[in-house]
Amino acid sequence: MKPLFHPRLVNTPEGDPGVLVEFLFERRALLFDLGDNTPLSPRTLLSVTHAFISHTHMDHFIGFDRLVRLLVGRNKQLHLFGPPGLIDQVGHKLAAYTWNLVANYRADFALAVTELGSGGRARHAHYHSRDAFRRSGETESVISDGLLVDEPQFSVRHTLLDHRIPSVAYALEEKQHINIWKNRLDELGLKTGPWLRELKRAILVGEADDTPVRAKGEDGERLLSLGELKRSVVRIEPGQKVAYVTDTAGHKANAERILQLISGADTLFIETPFLQEDAAMANEKYHLTAARAGELARRAGVGRIVPFHYSARYPDGEALAREALAAFEQRDR
Repeated sequence: MKPLFHPRLVNTPEGDPGVLVEFLFERRALLFDLGDNTPLSPRTLLSVTHAFISHTHMDHFIGFDRLVRLLVGRNKQLHLFGPPGLIDQVGHKLAAYTWNLVANYRADFALAVTELGSGGRARHAHYHSRDAFRRSGETESVISDGLLVDEPQFSVRHTLLDHRIPSVAYALEEKQHINIWKNRLDELGLKTGPWLRELKRAILVGEADDTPVRAKGEDGERLLSLGELKRSVVRIEPGQKVAYVTDTAGHKANAERILQLISGADTLFIETPFLQEDAAMANEKYHLTAARAGELARRAGVGRIVPFHYSARYPDGEALAREALAAFEQRDR
């Protein structure tokens, strides 16, 4: 199975937190946190459609400026999600610059900002370059079951955690993974091409089996039913799940929220700033220990963990990864 999501850390585990998720066969990406993003090329950042921010400490938010700089002058909307206060903070960031010439641009770059509160409450606002990034379109809503994004291919959910301030954890989930069997296409005299993208879309949105699909055949276009193609050339499997957890205390209330969010994730990116021997310091700073991170991943039935956000106090940062993996792999003993 070729995975749809290709997630990776933006920086080394010692650097600013952040995860980039690129999509297979699409020029599209998601970002989790906006710390230093200089390792990412402008081309990569231009493909970002959504950014999910845990909280706005500098190492999680300083890359906002570079991202905006690249997107101004383009017809694009960037969706931002984050903790309470995010709308004001985005406005303050934008107000630090002078925008007297952006109204001359033909393109209108827009920021759609959602700040997430307790009890599912959310506030929304827009900032448009054509309007010199004045705040507009303010609304409120209630988010059910933590669901932030619901597209045919994937969804993103969240939960609020305690970092002495609210910090948001996220889970990205592919709804179902659709494989096309090349050998079966060959048997039917069908060729690969853009029509397969339309076939996948029809399956993902749940169109009826008698829906006609224009397939590319060796002898020209052929009209086949969606149901026939599903039976003959398609294999549908459970999709991927990628979770992102950082900057959170390890107490019981947080643990319960984390476990519910990350349950069954294929890949979990989770902070490991402190060794267990320094648990008192971790608690004081509202962070996880590496052992606690590994334990939570084990209890949630996660497939693999990617430790990050190493504290600079440890010359051997890999000791943090070893402790996290040891706690995670106890299930195999």
